[in-house]
Amino acid sequence: MKTVETENDGLKRAYDLTIPAKDIEAKVEAEIKRVAPQVKMPGFRPGKVPPNLIRKMHGEALQAQALEEAVRSGVDKLIADEKLKPAIQPDVKLGDGYEHGKDATVAVKLEVLPDVPTPAIDDIKLERLTVDAGDKVIDERLGELAKNQKSWKDAAKTKKAAKGDLVVMDFVGSVDGEKFEGGSAEDMEIELGSGRLIPGFEDQLEGAKAGDERTVEVTFPEDYPAENLKGKPAQFAVTVKKVRVEDETKVDDEFAKALGLKDLEQLKGLIKDQAQQELNGLTRTHMKRRLLDQLAAGHDFPVPPTMVEAEYDNIMHQLRHEASHEEDAEKALKEIEADADDYKAIAERRVRLGLLLSEIGQQNGVEITQPEMNRLIAQAAQRYPAEQQTQFLEYIRNNPMAAAQLRAPLYEEKVVDFLFDKADITDREVTREELEENLEREEDLEAEKSKAKAPKKKAPAKKADDKKPAAKKAPAKKAAAKKDDAKPAAKKAPAKKAPAKKAPAKKKAD
Repeated sequence: MKTVETENDGLKRAYDLTIPAKDIEAKVEAEIKRVAPQVKMPGFRPGKVPPNLIRKMHGEALQAQALEEAVRSGVDKLIADEKLKPAIQPDVKLGDGYEHGKDATVAVKLEVLPDVPTPAIDDIKLERLTVDAGDKVIDERLGELAKNQKSWKDAAKTKKAAKGDLVVMDFVGSVDGEKFEGGSAEDMEIELGSGRLIPGFEDQLEGAKAGDERTVEVTFPEDYPAENLKGKPAQFAVTVKKVRVEDETKVDDEFAKALGLKDLEQLKGLIKDQAQQELNGLTRTHMKRRLLDQLAAGHDFPVPPTMVEAEYDNIMHQLRHEASHEEDAEKALKEIEADADDYKAIAERRVRLGLLLSEIGQQNGVEITQPEMNRLIAQAAQRYPAEQQTQFLEYIRNNPMAAAQLRAPLYEEKVVDFLFDKADITDREVTREELEENLEREEDLEAEKSKAKAPKKKAPAKKADDKKPAAKKAPAKKAAAKKDDAKPAAKKAPAKKAPAKKAPAKKKAD
């Protein structure tokens, strides 16, 4: 194989490969020998079909397969011979005018990973802000839990039902004077104002007392599941049997037992553990941000533009998706576009930190074990419908790049843990409010740093930083560009697509 370098500019490389016709033909012959035992043809015993007949029957397909294999082998040899570390999937194109039996010319373009300087990790100093989940936190969580576990008591018979009250009723529904299936119920309980029933139904029960009879008139929505009721007016003969009001929920052993636990102490223990895990998560987030800030400040090297572009596209895609669900979506989208340069700077930081963390992990023997990888794959497969899980597993097995993207977040956390173990860490106990204020203050500082590094532009609108909590203005921007979430080098997705995921449940932004 003949190799000619046609470009060597920064991290960009380009080559022209010439694959001899004899190499392609050798692969055709090898493929004929491989498939010969399975080929069936009238007049020949299985496995005894002459090679020339196999070539005549399947020559075109075998030639195409051999050419593809020759090109793939040629690219692999190029990468090995030139000691290249591709940042993305190489762009490979077969030369125009290729004919069977002749040499094949192939143009290969790619970007390579930079030579990352030896990371400086021996003098890292960090402060760990700790918060204890004390009685105040537990009492607040118990109060929230009790509020969501309402209990009711019967009101006086003269009590008129109002929003927030529970009405116990019997009803019989009809459309055009005819009862319909599913239109009747006895002793049904409904909290007025909950919106559980057809629009307008609950409103017409306000003011009703125990023993009252009312005719409720409503119209079924156009999107009602039952085809025979869509958009039709209906009447419900309602008998109010009781009006009940919310009772004080006592947080005691009986309350805990109603939740399936042994007693109140066990419930408090579970709440304390959960609250402490959340607080520990905030502590880790704060310390990780400080760690990444130190790494970013101490290392500067070129990064592959396509990796930055891919990360930038990911950030903008998520931001635009979130903005599209804002009350003033058009305004939110304009603010995002106005800050595009800032997000490009964030994307570059992410890529550089990802490459740096990867280098630290490789130099220090940080690895993802096979059992850990198996768990990752199994967890990822659960996000797909059952009938697509086998397809997803096959996709991961056949696409090393997809597998690498799957393992990247866990690898990052293991490298961060390694750096935490090496760092000089001092502990300081604070309140939750102090920890959150500290996190927000760092976010504001990082936002200014990103703007300072981004290309100058005329009158930029103030952007909501990628790490700010949801309560901030323009919340559509808060999640996608987390600067503490440094990913290993983003690579261009392989041509083969993973199976489509099932529609996820609506979730809160990070």
